[in-house]
Amino acid sequence: MEEGDSAVKRWEDLDNDILVKILQSFDLFELTSGLAQVCSSWRLACSDQLLWKTLDLSVLKSNFIKIPLEPYVYVDCQSDKTLTRLLRIALNLSRGNILTLIFHYNLYVSDNQLTYTAERCPRLKRLVMPAWNRIKKTGICRAIRIWEDLESLTMPSIANPPYVMEEIARNCKKFAELKIMGPCDILFASTLVAFLPNLKVLSVRCTMLSKGALVIILEGLKKLEVLNISHCLITEVPPSSPRKVLTKLDESILEKASRLRKFLTCMSDSCIMCQRTRNDEGLMRWYKYEEDLWKVDEVRSLAI
Repeated sequence: MEEGDSAVKRWEDLDNDILVKILQSFDLFELTSGLAQVCSSWRLACSDQLLWKTLDLSVLKSNFIKIPLEPYVYVDCQSDKTLTRLLRIALNLSRGNILTLIFHYNLYVSDNQLTYTAERCPRLKRLVMPAWNRIKKTGICRAIRIWEDLESLTMPSIANPPYVMEEIARNCKKFAELKIMGPCDILFASTLVAFLPNLKVLSVRCTMLSKGALVIILEGLKKLEVLNISHCLITEVPPSSPRKVLTKLDESILEKASRLRKFLTCMSDSCIMCQRTRNDEGLMRWYKYEEDLWKVDEVRSLAI
């Protein structure tokens, strides 16, 4: 082809919509690898809101060791730097358009990283963050105050849930869905009733759940529509007797749950997930199982 032929086109002249379509097939690491530095048109495409509705960091894990004192994990410095760099690039490209943010259960975010993230995605509607070991009360409360549009949260079981639920109740008026990845006791259930009476969807699958907590949830959350207790180790402590694990739900529980649109349960001896919950004594060790098993939920809106 002769020099100066008008048929010759440059990559930067590629139609923006076509380029965005191509970039949608790229993963997070590819999108943040420097494509936006090629030219101004590529940076514009890399910042398109279609690419940044969801920031899925579930492919990234911390390099850590367990320690006997709080926060019970020590994260390698290089691992922290990798996460910080990825957050900086991704959040700059996203231009505040992220609506869903997903962290791996072994990705231990620090207070500073969480604050940096919250300030740069203020429109967040869904947060999946199963590990809070390195996040202090002030850090999560500061983030929740920024996320006024938050509707859905996947979180770990924590020893002192009232401060989180009170902050959500005060700031997140559209909040409707909660998933707890860990034991749900009477304190946690009572906290939900006290601060989140309008909760519509709750999942406490694959964990230890006391019968008392289940009763509080069913009686106290009047607007609850969907409750998932699939594969739970449901326990009861009769007066002057040791704790026992229920093999089925009694009629009083089923009657209380009959008002729900969906009541999802599974307590089968032949169910692999029920067996795993029992073997792990209600504290699922997700690292032992299939890579993405922790993302599963019988409630479609809470699955990843």
